Amino acid sequence: MGSSQPLDASRLTYTFTATPRAVPDTQTLSSTRQTICTDHMITAPTAATTENCGCSCTDRNTRRLLMSAQRISLPEFDPDELEKLICTLLSVDGARWLPRDRAGSFLYVRPTIIGTDAQLGVARPTAALLYIVVGYMARLDTPAGGKRLLTNPADTVRSWVGGFGYAKVGANYGPAVLATQEAFRQGYHQILWLYGPDGSCTEAGGSNCFVAWKRPEDGTKELVTAPLDDRLILDGVTRRSCLALVRERLQGEVEVSERKFTIGDLLEAAAENRHLESFAAGTAWFITPISLIHHRQQDIHIPTGPGGTPRDITGKLKGWLGDMMYGRVEHEWARVVAERGENNA
Repeated sequence: MGSSQPLDASRLTYTFTATPRAVPDTQTLSSTRQTICTDHMITAPTAATTENCGCSCTDRNTRRLLMSAQRISLPEFDPDELEKLICTLLSVDGARWLPRDRAGSFLYVRPTIIGTDAQLGVARPTAALLYIVVGYMARLDTPAGGKRLLTNPADTVRSWVGGFGYAKVGANYGPAVLATQEAFRQGYHQILWLYGPDGSCTEAGGSNCFVAWKRPEDGTKELVTAPLDDRLILDGVTRRSCLALVRERLQGEVEVSERKFTIGDLLEAAAENRHLESFAAGTAWFITPISLIHHRQQDIHIPTGPGGTPRDITGKLKGWLGDMMYGRVEHEWARVVAERGENNA
């Protein structure tokens, strides 16, 4: 599409590869950190149309990508048109890259928009490139023993009030790499990001964090996760799905709360045997039980199933969402994309 035109999926043109790559074996893929992309991608130059600095953001959900673009003054686009482009790309590559004999593998869709002005100055971009790539992913099973988290160093934060922790922008991830690498070195899987002097729990790596416990005042079983109103965390699509399913299917059994909770609350719940289970929810690792949190020389051991497998709420959510994702049940959240070959593009 031309750079002076709004995003319009109907103007898409096709160029198919003459040398399609082999779909990798999932076992081989699981043993490497390399991301293998499918055969095709979509590119769409765009131009600024509104008075909307920073220049890179990525996301899976089209409306959140638009919000993220607006937060850093990138050109706006129609999210519905982006959704059409994503579905078109999946209709071309999906069937060959998701063969029926490799159940459990999936495609990770990564739309990205970057400023492309021919200048080095810091200013609102007037031109941008929106592109979509799709990565082939093997099944990501729960780490043996469950996910182990290390709280962030006192001098490092991932997001802050007034910042952009709620937006899917590259600047949210680069500064977190150093702390994450140190967590890996010490034998942990991710960072539990705390914020403020009280140590409010925000995110587990790049995933939303959930805690199930019994409330101290009345023993009610509660599922709690950080709120969105202070804009410290990402409004995760998997997060929203988990909250909706628990409210719908576990009504009367589990009370759902979106509110602040601190590392002190977790230490207290563990000491009083009220901590029932915890999990991280996100796109790649999906629903993953958390078995341990290490904070300033203290270990918080969190109940899991045998070998770190999911417990009650975690297991139900993983099962319900997995059934939708892999087509074992029909649900309004699960959209079926028709296969499109080279002959009917």
